[in-house]
Amino acid sequence: MNIALMPTGSTGKITTQIKVKYCLYARKSTESEERQVLSIDSQIKEMLQLAEKENLDVVTMKRESHSAKETGQRPIFNEIIEELKQGKFNGILTWAPDRISRNAGDLGKIVDLMDSGALVEIRTFGQRFGNNPNEKFLLMILGSQAKLENDNRGINVKRGLRTRVEMGLWPGVAPLGYLNQKLMDKKCQVIVDPLRAPAIKKMFEKVANEHYSGRKIYNWLKHELNFYTRGNKPLTLAGVYRIINNSFYYGVFESPRGSGNWYTGKHEPLITQELFEKARAQLKRDQIVRENHEFSFTKLFTCGYCGSGISAEEKYKQLKDGTHARYIYYSCSRARDRNCKNKYIREEDLIIELLKILDKVNINELGMRQKLENEIARFNIFQRSVLGSTDKMKNREDTDIRNYAKYILKEGSVSEKRELLGNLRSRIVYKDKILTLLKD
Repeated sequence: MNIALMPTGSTGKITTQIKVKYCLYARKSTESEERQVLSIDSQIKEMLQLAEKENLDVVTMKRESHSAKETGQRPIFNEIIEELKQGKFNGILTWAPDRISRNAGDLGKIVDLMDSGALVEIRTFGQRFGNNPNEKFLLMILGSQAKLENDNRGINVKRGLRTRVEMGLWPGVAPLGYLNQKLMDKKCQVIVDPLRAPAIKKMFEKVANEHYSGRKIYNWLKHELNFYTRGNKPLTLAGVYRIINNSFYYGVFESPRGSGNWYTGKHEPLITQELFEKARAQLKRDQIVRENHEFSFTKLFTCGYCGSGISAEEKYKQLKDGTHARYIYYSCSRARDRNCKNKYIREEDLIIELLKILDKVNINELGMRQKLENEIARFNIFQRSVLGSTDKMKNREDTDIRNYAKYILKEGSVSEKRELLGNLRSRIVYKDKILTLLKD
């Protein structure tokens, strides 16, 4: 800190004048985004002209685009506070007091720094605030006035949004399949997007009537329709689920979300409520099945064509007596090659192929051999002690283990089947309804 000694005139006393080094701080206003950028540049221009005119020593310049409404949420402002404490400068040059703070917490930090002497002066375009009671009091009044304006603005915005939704107008960015009206006299009105709306409608129809899953819709949009959002990006899987669960598409919406307040929109619905409910129920059923059902042989083999994993799919066929037969088919998941030509195979035929593998495999290939031996021994004890069998077991240990492993494949639980195959010390490859055992 530079201190200059200056004579005081006839009294002969000596006073001190602290040399002020300023940080020029420019922050965006609460205007529209386009005007905020111009506002920062214009602030800097005006304040540099003021500094040149009044010979102010500006040692650094900082600009910030974060809002001043929330305490401690402005990284550049926090940096200024720390550098004031370190003595890198001792003054702030800014356009207006509300650029420094529009909340009580940050305003309190500024006043504390003035009280400690770390902040000597705040200069604005038309005012000066030094470390004296009157000027600090005025600074606090202006800062509090800015906070009051913020609070009132928030109340007014919420009231305006409530009025709009009660009129059936959508208060935010239009959901995919719609476009926001840009005309000022039609603010908050949305119109159908002629480019994307047909695909959105088709999504609901495919889920409801053709029982498409969310992932199947995602692949259909990406690979068949080449569908892109307004941001020119593919629709994500999460985006698919959000659309199917959004009631806006049949004409009603909740605002705010989770509030339980529902409104009938003025926009043109893309679908009927019946189609919406049917699609959402189908998607929910798919999710329940996916969460509660585990197929026996998924993620255990690799595709012999493209190296993707093997996935499973359930199919139901109505019989003449009115009942349904359930079939499970396995094939390439096509994760690496969307056009992979590997064929489907029914689970019963897949088990036959696995039994052939067990006939060929060396018994030591079974990583869970010890567990299988223990299960066989326990069964033999049960046979002798409970069933009274007195047959002497011949030395056919390998045969017993192999047969027991086959029994697990045919009659075991899902977890037992997966454990058995997961412990094989070789890799199983599936290609055109044939399994092959390959050593890694």
